[in-house]
Amino acid sequence: MATPEFILRLRAGVGHELLWLPGVTAVVLCGDEVLLVRRADTGAWTPVTGICDPGEHPAVTAVRECLEETGVRCEVELLAAVGVTGVVEYPNGDRSQYVDHTFRCRYVAGEAHVADDESSEVAWFPLDGLPPMSDEHLGRVRVASVQEGPTRLV
Repeated sequence: MATPEFILRLRAGVGHELLWLPGVTAVVLCGDEVLLVRRADTGAWTPVTGICDPGEHPAVTAVRECLEETGVRCEVELLAAVGVTGVVEYPNGDRSQYVDHTFRCRYVAGEAHVADDESSEVAWFPLDGLPPMSDEHLGRVRVASVQEGPTRLV
């Protein structure tokens, strides 16, 4: 599902007003390759991204979104970065801004494939051979691929 049900309920009350939402980027690594999706709405290549459900820990969101979007099971290794996106205005006029939690994740199992309607392609790419992508997403891949140390879930 592209828009979570709780967002649709919020939108029914606030219309197109700016929503501040917690989001995640899951940079899933397997050796020297990273898992990327081609977004169905824009055609852009990105790491797996998603919105946290109410009360859901961002690390849990990263694992859930990866499985839902790509059929790949992953494990969070560490929180690589936290950032704030610019305001995103969608074609219908809705406006959102996200506090992004970028996690480095390790491939566990599963055959990568398009598993929902949010992506048109799913593929593994070598870190030194990434497809064109936004500076924002490229930065998230780069920072997550070089970070060290574990994430402690609290």
